[in-house]
Amino acid sequence: MKKNPNPLEPIAALLETISPLTRLQILLAIGTGEACVCHLEAALDLRQAYISQHLMALRKAELLLDRREGRYVFYRLKDDSILDLVTAAAALSGISAEAVSALVNRKSLSCECPQCATQLIPAKSL
Repeated sequence: MKKNPNPLEPIAALLETISPLTRLQILLAIGTGEACVCHLEAALDLRQAYISQHLMALRKAELLLDRREGRYVFYRLKDDSILDLVTAAAALSGISAEAVSALVNRKSLSCECPQCATQLIPAKSL
């Protein structure tokens, strides 16, 4: 006879998936928008291969959605409520919601992706 699974197992699996620091940083860097790997490299100052490993785990856990635009892949959260979970965990850890919000979807970074290229102001012709 097979033992009934514990109904708390999916919660434990979710928390285990997002618990590595890099994955929390990725979730916050994506925020409520989307980000490509090169944007995440700039935001986190980590190597592309390392970020890609964590993105694969987050996709496998069905926390991220992706779309391809040419050679770039853009990632976004499947459900923005994951940010609420991170914010609640921060509050329980004594970190303010404002401090967490400051880390969410930092738009000041730029990279070579089409999304950033459209935001650049073209240089004046001489």
